[in-house]
Amino acid sequence: METPLKISFQGGDASEALSSLIAENVEALEKLHGRMTACHVVVQIPDRHHRSHQFSVKVHLALPGGIDVNVDHAPQGDNHFADAQAAVHDAFRRAKRALKDRARKQRGEVKTLHERIERTIDQPPEA
Repeated sequence: METPLKISFQGGDASEALSSLIAENVEALEKLHGRMTACHVVVQIPDRHHRSHQFSVKVHLALPGGIDVNVDHAPQGDNHFADAQAAVHDAFRRAKRALKDRARKQRGEVKTLHERIERTIDQPPEA
């Protein structure tokens, strides 16, 4: 892995298993994009006394040219995010999508709306 990676755990102790899972996902993003200059991942560990027992994972990617890609998703009422690995996989799935969308925009492959057809109900379309 060439991208400098910083992992922060908030609300609990660091996990080696989660850290290695995050590193694997960053390597996969490097294969997709290849030119990330930095990656910061924040894992919010749920408080045992708080009624929400869901993990939150935020991913910040820095790309050349001062471009930032942020995945800042906080789960809401979905028990899927009670599992830390599921939260990490979801955050990196979103990061992958954001990188692909960014690359499409840079290549000019942005969808455009079709031309508006001007006609009225009483008139048939012109051939």
